Amino acid sequence: MWKRSGNSHKDIKEKKVGNMTVRELKKLIKDTVLEVIDPDYGLELRPEVEKELRESLKQKENGIPLETVTKEYEGINNII
Repeated sequence: MWKRSGNSHKDIKEKKVGNMTVRELKKLIKDTVLEVIDPDYGLELRPEVEKELRESLKQKENGIPLETVTKEYEGINNII
């Protein structure tokens, strides 16, 4: 799903900055910043992990309404 495009760091790692185009240098800087912010940047999710995440999102969307939880909590609180 999330995947780097273009030159990989392996390709760029072998170049000297003086031999890079402005576009390549900007991409290297951008990718480096994104990796610092998110160490998983550029990695692909395994299909089973992606499936679990989608199911988790669906469960949250189908969650219990706040009013229901509040009423149940008030009922329990009155018993205690």
